[in-house]
Amino acid sequence: MTTPIRLYMSMSLDGFIAGPDDRPGQELGRNGGRLFNWLDHRLSPGPSGQVYAEALATGAIISGRRTFELAGRWQGDHHDGVPIHVLTHHPDDDVPSDNTRFFTDVVACADEARAASGDRAVMVHGAGAAQALLQANQLDELEIHLVPVLLGAGRRLFGSGDSEHVELELVRQLQGEGVIHLRYRVLK
Repeated sequence: MTTPIRLYMSMSLDGFIAGPDDRPGQELGRNGGRLFNWLDHRLSPGPSGQVYAEALATGAIISGRRTFELAGRWQGDHHDGVPIHVLTHHPDDDVPSDNTRFFTDVVACADEARAASGDRAVMVHGAGAAQALLQANQLDELEIHLVPVLLGAGRRLFGSGDSEHVELELVRQLQGEGVIHLRYRVLK
C-alpha cells in the first residue's frame, strides 16, 4: 500500500462528531467534549496511548477548512511542524504559516500530502475533508474512536443519503478506557 490517508475521528455511538451548536468558543458543541475524554489516557501505555502515539507519528495533515478554523489554525503547527493541507472552496491569499497550504482540488491535496508525508501516514481531520476524500477515492482508512455516549444531535461524520455505498473492512479493534478504537480499511 502507498502512504495511507487515514481519518482520525472521535464519534458518539449515534454517529455525532460534535454536539449541537459547534462554533468558535464552543468548538465541540454542547456536550461534545465528552467525545475526547479518552485523551486523558493518551500518555498511558494502553490502547489509547498507542493510538495517540500513532497519530503523532503521521507525516502530514489534511483538514477541512471549517475544522482548521475551529481549531484556531493550530497556531500554524499541528504537531512537529508537519505540513498542513487545507481543503477549501475559498483559499486565503494570506497563507498563515510556511507549512500550511490551501487546496480546492481534492486529488492534488491528497497527492501533495502523501508526498510530504513520505513513508508515514497522512492524518485527516474534519467531516467535510473525509467526505471529499472518500468521494474522490483518496481516503484509505478510518480510525474511529467510538465513545459510549448518545449525543442525540450535533454534527455527523456522514450525513444521511449524501454518499455512495462504501464497503469497509475492520482491520483493528482496541479497547481503551471509555472508548473503542476501530480501524477500517476502505475497500475500493
